[in-house]
Amino acid sequence: MPKRTRLSRTQKVFLLLTLAVMVTIFCLSAQDASRSSQTSSRLTGLFIKIFFTDYDSCSPEKQQELWGRASFIVRKLAHFSIYTALGFCASFTAGKRKAFSVKSLCVVIFGFLYACSDEFHQSFSAGRSCEFRDMMIDTGGAFTGMLISLVLMAITALFVRKRRKSE
Repeated sequence: MPKRTRLSRTQKVFLLLTLAVMVTIFCLSAQDASRSSQTSSRLTGLFIKIFFTDYDSCSPEKQQELWGRASFIVRKLAHFSIYTALGFCASFTAGKRKAFSVKSLCVVIFGFLYACSDEFHQSFSAGRSCEFRDMMIDTGGAFTGMLISLVLMAITALFVRKRRKSE
């Protein structure tokens, strides 16, 4: 009979955080196109103020072009960022491990499968669509979150080892 492992307190916390990120993604995907655009428009406006300081002096055509480019970047960064958070939390839920392990692969596969289900779910929201590109961006975010968590785990383990040696 296989040995049953219990989740540590940290893993339980990250499991709850993983579920919270999943619910957030689900709710954002349930928004219709109008509501989704409204949400991203606020961030696009902020992005433009920061990166296109001469926006107000541009021609209306140039403003429209800049807005379109900025909106695209903001939307794709939003996908990447929230899936980075998902990969990070899911990775800590998986626990300590080596970078190239089955658990690490499972975290990335989990991110990919959730991205697929999210895009499929989104296609039922008015004016929204299912895009393969977004699935790949989401998966890249989950992979990045997993890598960040592994780096933090390694740094933490290094500090713990140093502390034990000094005691």
